[in-house]
Amino acid sequence: MNSHLAPVKPKRVADQVFEQIRDLIFRGDLKPGEKIMPERELMKEMGVSRNSVREALNKLVAMGLVDQRQGQGTFVRGLGSVQDNPIMDLMASHNATITDLLEVRMGLECNGAALAAEKATLDDIRTMEKSIATMEEAIAEGRVGTDEDAHFHMAIAHATRNPLQVHMMKYFHDFIFYGINESLKRFFDMPDRTEEILTQHRRILEAIARRDSGNAYAAMAEHILYIKDFFEHTREGNMPAMR
Repeated sequence: MNSHLAPVKPKRVADQVFEQIRDLIFRGDLKPGEKIMPERELMKEMGVSRNSVREALNKLVAMGLVDQRQGQGTFVRGLGSVQDNPIMDLMASHNATITDLLEVRMGLECNGAALAAEKATLDDIRTMEKSIATMEEAIAEGRVGTDEDAHFHMAIAHATRNPLQVHMMKYFHDFIFYGINESLKRFFDMPDRTEEILTQHRRILEAIARRDSGNAYAAMAEHILYIKDFFEHTREGNMPAMR
């Protein structure tokens, strides 16, 4: 018998509370600025002690996912929190361009889509479907749809079951939807462009749902290249992302 095997230990209750709330944030079910239910309600909803809830919330605070405001409650951190984002510091200190950002995003998200095709649960697939549906609704109502776009990509990251993938994607998307939000609005400004993005999202989802890692990778690559091509042709791709 392998002498390096260790005893299996049950997962701590506080860790389970933390993971459930963290996953709601990463999937976009809890949105930036949204208030998390009070401790007493969390205790009742999850059937756990106050100490477990408080420990989980403290861990979420330490990770920069939520803020606790005296007398108001606990809130999911909003876009202002990206000032603590290491990607923002790197982009600024190295005068990096939007193209630089998208080239790194290509590797991260293509591999993420392939992993999601292998590991996604039925709930993950439903979350991706919901993200596409809400993006369609946002565009139909005349809204930009960038938040819904981010939720779709974060749902894929969550489906990889890789905590590093999820955290890196969160840093990327916090920066993308804060640092270059005006550029993104111009990208989403044309109806034919937004329809193409939706079509690409559907292709990615279809490949993931079929457990087809190769086509999931290829569909995501097509998607990122489409965005990269827009920025390069408008000459924004070679401009510093931090400006």
